[in-house]
Amino acid sequence: MPAGVELTLGLVVPPLLEEGVVRWRAKSPLERSLPDALVKLGMSRLSALQGMFYVYGALGLVGGAFYSLLPHSKPETAPKPTALGQSRGVVYRLAALFSLDAFAGGFTVQSLMALWLFERFQLSLAAASAFFFWTNVLAAFSFPVAARLGNRFGLVNTMVFTHIPSSICLVVAAFIPNLAVVLGLLLARAALSQMDVPTRTSYVMAVVTPPERAAAASITAVPRSLASSISPAMAGALLSASFLALPLVISGVLKVAYDLALLYSFRHIKPPEEAAASSADESRLASRASARQP
Repeated sequence: MPAGVELTLGLVVPPLLEEGVVRWRAKSPLERSLPDALVKLGMSRLSALQGMFYVYGALGLVGGAFYSLLPHSKPETAPKPTALGQSRGVVYRLAALFSLDAFAGGFTVQSLMALWLFERFQLSLAAASAFFFWTNVLAAFSFPVAARLGNRFGLVNTMVFTHIPSSICLVVAAFIPNLAVVLGLLLARAALSQMDVPTRTSYVMAVVTPPERAAAASITAVPRSLASSISPAMAGALLSASFLALPLVISGVLKVAYDLALLYSFRHIKPPEEAAASSADESRLASRASARQP
């Protein structure tokens, strides 16, 4: 998500509610399967692919029109953006961890996964398109689920304990010789792997002070983009190795390491809303315990 959009949401929506807004920015599952649908309707593949560029440009214009409808006046209580101050250490650590996650994710970008499925199982283009359609559907529906889990169990717990199983599914899939089982594991991964997206954005906005949100959004986003641009080239080279699934294993292992490091470093750093809820729960439990005493 662009840093400017994160900042706007942070100003007009409370951080924990912001997660519920951010989750709807999931990519459309039709994004990559529409060309095949157009081919089935009689259009040539080249024309279908060229048409997608026009559709993409038109959707960009529509998105720009919607952004123009956002309030231009700043909220009266909106603080003036400042550079990182007291939250500098937290943001830098988060940026480093998010970069590790993005670097790991670059080993399994969708194009490389499609190539791996073709090389390993000779999966046809039509079957791959249908498969990735459903992975995107599952990822889209996981966003609102992530919001509910984040409100119930906390943002960090939701990020970690949905991400680790998805990474385990990826590593296990690398060693399975059966296509049906592999696709099932990858579908399970798709249903879990994106749950950290809305929770991650919400957590960053919640643990920094309001004036620092613009800087925090930028500092955590730019390194992720840089890190994710490095690993695909490495993965492409590794696909020529004797063990074809090596990029999947590397990605899964690095992502598990990221999750464990995130849990260890930030399990005690809670957003204000979570901290207040925890204090309220502790107070209620203490009151019940004292009431039971004779």
